[in-house]
Amino acid sequence: MVLHVIAACVLAALAGYLLGSLLFGVLVSKAMFNEDVRTHGSGNAGMTNVLRTYGKLPAVFTIIGDVGKSVAAASLGRLLFASLIGNDALLAPVCGAYLAAIFCMIGHSRPLYFGFKGGKCVLVGAGAALSISPIVCGVLLLVFLIQFAFSRIVSLGSIMVAALFPVATLIYWLVCGANVPTVIFNTLCCVIMATMVIWLHRSNIERLKNGTEYRFGSKK
Repeated sequence: MVLHVIAACVLAALAGYLLGSLLFGVLVSKAMFNEDVRTHGSGNAGMTNVLRTYGKLPAVFTIIGDVGKSVAAASLGRLLFASLIGNDALLAPVCGAYLAAIFCMIGHSRPLYFGFKGGKCVLVGAGAALSISPIVCGVLLLVFLIQFAFSRIVSLGSIMVAALFPVATLIYWLVCGANVPTVIFNTLCCVIMATMVIWLHRSNIERLKNGTEYRFGSKK
């Protein structure tokens, strides 16, 4: 059983990383404009930079791709755990979804196929949350939209949602009646995911402190 757990963890992590390394911001910009979005704006491969640089349609394609890959990673991680260690183990199959989501985010921020320079993982984390626990995702989306309506600052909403993600996840799985190892594992995974998002936004945090962070819709 221990070997099965190790194998499930390794395969879920590998699948998540390889899927996460597909940078749809770069793929879309190369396909539509024959250039790399990372050479513009913030230098990131995420949706926000695509939107600022190229407009709405490329940003929509980026959203679909980045969310889709994280949903695929989480689903594959869940399937691997279910098939290799079963549904009655201490760690429920959903733990594989969270583990794959972490490595999908790592792949997105440090992509194997694109010189280890990627994006800030917000959409990838959101896609994973949507796949694993739609209720948690819905609550966090509401928080993001309310904040954004007042501040018009994407990064601030992303940081707030990341900070709330582990708390919302802990409450969700406790209410669902998951066993203690599953609750602990899932919550720790969400802490790691949240820490990654906040760390990758450290430059944004500095601009927020200085009052110079970009407000959506304002001129640069």
